Amino acid sequence: MAAPYDHYAYSAAKTHDNYFETPNPRSYPEHIPEDEGFNPSSIPDRSKAYDGLSDRDNFNYHDQEQGHAMHDHSPEGSPPGQEHDSHEALVPRGYQDLEYSEPDPYNAERAKPVAEKASPLVQFLGMQEGKSSLQQRIDMKKRGVGRQRYPFLVWILTAAMVATFIYELVANNNAQGSPVSFKPVVNYMLGPSSTTLINVGARFPPCMKLVDAVPPTEQIGCLNNTANPATEICTIEDICGFGGFHGKDPNQWFRFITPIFLHAGFVHIILNMLAQLTVSAQVEREMGSGGFFITYFAAGIFGNVLGANFALVGRPSVGASGAIFGTVAVTWVDLFAHWKYHYRPGRKLAFMAIELVIGVAVGYIPYVDNFAHLGGFVMALFVGTIFYPVISATKRHRIWMTTARILAIPAAVILFVLLTRNFYTSDPYAACEGCRYLSCFPTSSNDHCKGTGLTTTTSV
Repeated sequence: MAAPYDHYAYSAAKTHDNYFETPNPRSYPEHIPEDEGFNPSSIPDRSKAYDGLSDRDNFNYHDQEQGHAMHDHSPEGSPPGQEHDSHEALVPRGYQDLEYSEPDPYNAERAKPVAEKASPLVQFLGMQEGKSSLQQRIDMKKRGVGRQRYPFLVWILTAAMVATFIYELVANNNAQGSPVSFKPVVNYMLGPSSTTLINVGARFPPCMKLVDAVPPTEQIGCLNNTANPATEICTIEDICGFGGFHGKDPNQWFRFITPIFLHAGFVHIILNMLAQLTVSAQVEREMGSGGFFITYFAAGIFGNVLGANFALVGRPSVGASGAIFGTVAVTWVDLFAHWKYHYRPGRKLAFMAIELVIGVAVGYIPYVDNFAHLGGFVMALFVGTIFYPVISATKRHRIWMTTARILAIPAAVILFVLLTRNFYTSDPYAACEGCRYLSCFPTSSNDHCKGTGLTTTTSV
């Protein structure tokens, strides 16, 4: 008698080659012959076979003896390729190679976010704790992920600066009848006149202290003057505004801060805001808004302190360039502190050096002060070292960073105190007469950077 044709064994054999391939009904006879050898009870329960896949004790196909035993119990006269039991035939190819392991026990400490493992002070200074925290921070550094997702402070500062620039244009329009100054001097930055910039808060030493060369009674062209030579004459006290000096020496100290929010024209603000929304925004994401706030304003204010000391006293200065240069300095701190985590750090250092040189060259443009750039950069090197979240993977690196932070604190404080005191108590030019050339390119139009830089016969 011929061996019975097992329809399910045939389907299982096809499934063994390709688990997800559906057998073609035309590939085998539509009618299954029945004879006495056909036993319905011999049809395997495929659901049980698949349920058994999760139990490696019941189905260990690496066991040769078990395999031989299953082969010995195969039905006599089975077709070629179907010697094994149908349970084995139903197992998809490759399942027998899977290895099972016990799941790792739940670790509550590892499950905590990084921010929950460190104290607020540790988070603020960028010194996270724990091995898992360290590895997470390294991975985040390589992916460019910082402490926070959005640079909220940069967005707020940018909105405030744009609003302030609109105010400048309105002020110049009220004074000269045009938002952009073309008379008596063309502003190549496409913005207000220099006297309007002084009136709205530019850094201008004669408004901040008594300058013998430019006293409060010195007369120059008024805000509304459009003639050259000037026909509308006002005193320095009138130009400074903000209520005047009330018979006392000038002391508008807030001009160390207000210039950060002012810009000389459309060209100036567009360039600064592009840099702020890219470089500064990324620095805020990495530092967090707290450390970024301190670094940004420390750099911006100190840049104005340095410029007030050594730039030409008759030249107003505006712009957030000093603060933005401070955020650029933080990227230098990041590069040297995390050298091995950066992709091609040597090439990155070369590009950053070129960018720094270009930024210094831009500092020679009128209304833009190189001292603000250089001062902001230097101050942010110290303050950024204090607040930037540095990853210390070794004890030696941690000691170096701790030492640098300890030394950076008094260095930043001493620079602020000495230069602020020098501005109010002595003549800065006596200490460094040649320093003015760091922000003034000598030409015949500026008398080769000599004198105050202020022309009394025309509008500044």
